[in-house]
Amino acid sequence: MPQTPGLVSSEIGTLWMTYQQKTMSLRMLEYFIKKADDEEARKIMVNIYEQIEPYVEQIVTICQEENLPIPTGFTSVDVNEDVPKLYDNGFDIMFLRLIKEISTGMHTLNLAMSYREDITKFYRELSVITQQCYEDCTQYLLNKGLIAKAPYVAVEKTVEFVSDTNYLGGLNPFSEKRPLSTVELAHLYHGIESNMIGLQMIKGFAQCAEEEDVKKYFDKGVKLAKTIVDDLSKFLEDGYIQIPGTEGGNVTTSSVAPFSDKLMLYCVSLFSGFSIGGNSLGTSFSLRNDIPARLSFLMKDIYTYAHEGAKIMIKYGWMEESPQTFKKNQ
Repeated sequence: MPQTPGLVSSEIGTLWMTYQQKTMSLRMLEYFIKKADDEEARKIMVNIYEQIEPYVEQIVTICQEENLPIPTGFTSVDVNEDVPKLYDNGFDIMFLRLIKEISTGMHTLNLAMSYREDITKFYRELSVITQQCYEDCTQYLLNKGLIAKAPYVAVEKTVEFVSDTNYLGGLNPFSEKRPLSTVELAHLYHGIESNMIGLQMIKGFAQCAEEEDVKKYFDKGVKLAKTIVDDLSKFLEDGYIQIPGTEGGNVTTSSVAPFSDKLMLYCVSLFSGFSIGGNSLGTSFSLRNDIPARLSFLMKDIYTYAHEGAKIMIKYGWMEESPQTFKKNQ
């Protein structure tokens, strides 16, 4: 028996996905660090860059030791640090915070699919780094007044149990809907906040994409993100709950791309997957029937949009295949 067992299929797949996501993040951080005009923001980004880079190199080392192909991911050709700023007013940290939120979920899932001791250690360490960076970003944005907290609401003073199936209602337009629970409100607000940041991100991408069909694809994404924000906000408005707005992260007038179309498409694909996952959780934890019904409809639109993006990536040869299993005739 070898002292260190070989990688199982799930470990190969998760390391490949991690490499794609981390190399994308590093390339985007290189640009944001170069353009940062706030020293505190720069410090946060440099710190996470220096912590993440060795883990990318560690994946390369593992691939070499296991005789696996080293992923291409994203390289220096996918970023241009010397172009004007595409985003302003704290967008760099808002983006990094959202990336770290996605990474937190990915590392947890990857850890659950890993068995070899060094791989589980790899994801445990990444989880600690990611969570600390997320906290740093959140406190920075709150201190700068660039994001708003979820709404404050008055809640019942006693514990109650559901006594009527009308609690599950909401689809009948002629019957009164019960107030949102704080669990439902939490997921709705999270969807609003993340899609508002995503909207600004993809708006900038649409402004600078080189290929015309990619530009049109991003324009469609702006409209979809706005629809999601509007639809989720309607639930809060109907419950007379104030919708806090995101104060920062505006797009500048620059039309020169800091990132390749390939990188921007992958980034949108990553955010789309995150949005589908977030809506799935919202559906699972929402018992008022009108909420899962609407979220399910939005998930279908997001999936269709992501699928369209995949076709564009295939068209230009930008979609890197994950490691494949052998066919029977091989």
